[in-house]
Amino acid sequence: MLQVLAHRTYRHLFAAQALSLIGTGLTTVALGLLAYDIAGPDAGAVLGTALALKMIAYVGIAPIAGAFADRLPRRTFLVTLDLCRAALVLLLPFVTEVWQIYVLVFAFQSFSAAFTPTFQATIPDVLPDERDYTNALSLSRLAYDLESLISPMLAGLLLSLISFHWLFAGTTLGFLASAALVVSVALPAAKALAHEGGIYTRITRGMRIYLKTPRLRGLLALSFAVSSAGAMVIVNTVVYVREVLGGSDQDVALYLAAYGLGSMVVALALPQLLDRLVPRTVMLVGGGLLGATLLFATANPYPGVAYGLWAVLGAGASLVLTPSGLLLRRSSHAEDRPAIFSAQFALSHAGWLVAYPAAGWIGARLGLETAFIVMAIGALAGTMVATLVWPQHDPEVIEHEHPELWHTHPHVHDDHHQHAHETTEDAEPHRHAHRHGPLRHAHPFVIDDHHPHWPRA
Repeated sequence: MLQVLAHRTYRHLFAAQALSLIGTGLTTVALGLLAYDIAGPDAGAVLGTALALKMIAYVGIAPIAGAFADRLPRRTFLVTLDLCRAALVLLLPFVTEVWQIYVLVFAFQSFSAAFTPTFQATIPDVLPDERDYTNALSLSRLAYDLESLISPMLAGLLLSLISFHWLFAGTTLGFLASAALVVSVALPAAKALAHEGGIYTRITRGMRIYLKTPRLRGLLALSFAVSSAGAMVIVNTVVYVREVLGGSDQDVALYLAAYGLGSMVVALALPQLLDRLVPRTVMLVGGGLLGATLLFATANPYPGVAYGLWAVLGAGASLVLTPSGLLLRRSSHAEDRPAIFSAQFALSHAGWLVAYPAAGWIGARLGLETAFIVMAIGALAGTMVATLVWPQHDPEVIEHEHPELWHTHPHVHDDHHQHAHETTEDAEPHRHAHRHGPLRHAHPFVIDDHHPHWPRA
């Protein structure tokens, strides 16, 4: 898996991602302390609102950013977003009111909602070989898991030496270093192709491609399964460990570490696993594990068993999330990748927007056992829906028919547009009425202007 780091451009981008994640992790710790410093006992409500604002930004901003990401120079766009995030974080130590936290958090997460899917959509162009890209996905998952372990440890070490306000300065340095690493490499230009329609059409293009693709509808259902289980872990681990198992604060950290460890083990094993199994099988097993494990947790197992359950929850989440980039890559043209990655980013976080308050409210009002059962039902329902909407036979190359068609739209002379002009038109893309004759052929099938609907089985 590590051989992909021999690719210089990807190596720099991976380092930029890791630094950005650590910076974000330090911000999370410092933000909690800042909220308590300002709001005291109401800090939980402040953080809950900030978390909701984060999800709203992700759901609302990502599709808009994805609609225009192909029109902007990638490197300049990513570096600008890193610099904006660094500047916003630097303002947080000077906050004195709760509303200021809300404003800065929403702005910060809006920039992140533009940065993350654009960054993710760049990697397939940097690593066109699918094996390399699969290894990169596992490394990315590993980076997220390591961040969840390293950032709290690093924050604890720093807080023994400095005030929490200085953590924001460390975060700023992380984003500046990330920007420097992006500047240090040349990135493939985004393949922009003009499409018919106005701003609304551009913004919704990624969503329309996503929702018309069966395997991506399955991914969406499985993403909801992950959010159902993940919200239970993030929101209620502390209550479960302290109230049900009688553990300590240190035990809470260990259970979260077990979750991260389970995810890391799977991320390391997945490249070899995906050589033998198709993504659908791997991901459905992951979704099933999430639901079954949540149900098993209602039996109040011994602490040693519970550690294993949290590790299995992490493994199940990784089985679903790590291969998702492969599905997005296989389901879109290069020019549509920013939009399709943004659609996944927004739609998957919509699931978290539902799951976070559900896990917290049900656990507080109806008890943890009820919360485990309800969130398990959510995970199992998502897995069942994915089984139904994602066909077992899901080839990349599909034979299909095109009826005769006359239409007008911006185009280049690709495989679908080999025609003569009455006048010379050198610039591409260009726009004129043209005919497509009736045709039956086979090729890697994705939803686009010439394939607006998925072929019937």
